[in-house]
Amino acid sequence: MSPASSGEPARRGRRFANEIKDSLRELSNQLSLLNHQVSGHLELKDVDLDCLELITRHGPVSPSALARRAGLHPATMTGVLDRLQKSGWIVRERDPEATDRRAVTVRALRDRNAEVFQLYSGMNSTMDELLADYSEAELKLLVEFLQRTTSAGRTATEALGSA
Repeated sequence: MSPASSGEPARRGRRFANEIKDSLRELSNQLSLLNHQVSGHLELKDVDLDCLELITRHGPVSPSALARRAGLHPATMTGVLDRLQKSGWIVRERDPEATDRRAVTVRALRDRNAEVFQLYSGMNSTMDELLADYSEAELKLLVEFLQRTTSAGRTATEALGSA
């Protein structure tokens, strides 16, 4: 093996790694644009839709835990929750298990989910078609990659939030 060819796999690996990172940035941009369109149709601010998604996925949740997860100041979170509650997307309920009687949890109202799902139905259908082309082993690899990438993003977000 010549010295020039021994470095070729490393160069190709770096090129693919850069293409993956570029693709992830472009995907992030496209999903942000899609979410912006969805929030507009729902008459929500983008941050409100983001928080609604977090509440739907991880709720019921306390406002302070939600603020930490979303990387928002508690006062900002209060405004977000006020808007979501006024629009009928969430409810605030007293937490019966909390020692502080003022403690509340926030939960999404499930009867509104259909509105959100309808707006994402085009993307979801396209994703179903796209994923049908992959083998079970390839899908498993994609799941692992996306989970690890999400974890890396969460770690980077937390590090920036605490800096």
